[in-house]
Amino acid sequence: MKHFSLIFSLVFFSFLLTQAQVEYPYPVQKMAFTIEGQAVQMAFMDIKSEKPSGKTILLLHGKNFNGYYWKNVVPFLTRAGYRVIVPDQLGWGESSRANIHYSFHLLAANTKKLLDTLGISQTVVLGHSMGGMLATRFSLMYPQVVEKLILENPIGLEDYKTFVPYQPLSKLVAKEAAATYESYKKYQQSYYPVWKPEYEQYVQAQAADLSRKDVDSIALVNALTYQLIYEQPVCYEFNRLKMPALLIIGAADRTVVGKDQLTEAQKKIYGQYPSLARKTQQAIKGSQLKLLPGVGHIPHVQAPEAFEKIVLHFLGNN
Repeated sequence: MKHFSLIFSLVFFSFLLTQAQVEYPYPVQKMAFTIEGQAVQMAFMDIKSEKPSGKTILLLHGKNFNGYYWKNVVPFLTRAGYRVIVPDQLGWGESSRANIHYSFHLLAANTKKLLDTLGISQTVVLGHSMGGMLATRFSLMYPQVVEKLILENPIGLEDYKTFVPYQPLSKLVAKEAAATYESYKKYQQSYYPVWKPEYEQYVQAQAADLSRKDVDSIALVNALTYQLIYEQPVCYEFNRLKMPALLIIGAADRTVVGKDQLTEAQKKIYGQYPSLARKTQQAIKGSQLKLLPGVGHIPHVQAPEAFEKIVLHFLGNN
């Protein structure tokens, strides 16, 4: 009986853990505007330094994330004197999940509108994963705004549509509609060489969508934003970037968007981040590359001390 009670307690605790809702670490504000005739809101956090240097840094999240997962990055940036802007892109997190044509150009324009609204004319840009693709597009569209560019394990270092089979929107929507907490966790586990309990909070942040009333709309938006990544590569334009740039790469990362569509042989060929990063560094004239051995897709979560040191050195705050 005691054995049964223990098992029940553990299962119940696990259930509570998976259902827990994370709270954003700083107050969330919203910018209202209109796209394609639809009224939308873009959520963001605006965190000011207690010892402001007059400089700003913009943090751009990945596809399976939102602003929440920058929670441990913001403090060291504000200590260094930076005002930190953390948006949830339209279609993610606390922002509207609009049924519109998604493009990196549109997301970049939305982000520029946010900066203009906040009176920010120049900023450092740090983009992780899909945020790296957006950061690249933003930097190409608004080079006068970008003081420095940091790409943290960006996806899109290769053109996925050249080797990942095409999937129609209906199939993508059905796949997203079938998502569960367990499927989100399984995918996020692939980001790390070794899974740790403290990573669970980032699954919870993503899985918050599963309890929203507009969950069907979210499935559609998730499918549309997969198409965004698949159809709009930036890897052919890295050589157009002129600002100081830094690549921070977890060398154990093997992320490929649409990897489940590949053969086992293909999985050994694509998503090779160390070689892709070196190729990208060569394309971005004058850029720097920091490879982190044994680190996966999210260095700022898995190796926070190393990540902080590298970023602050590049920003000139070492």
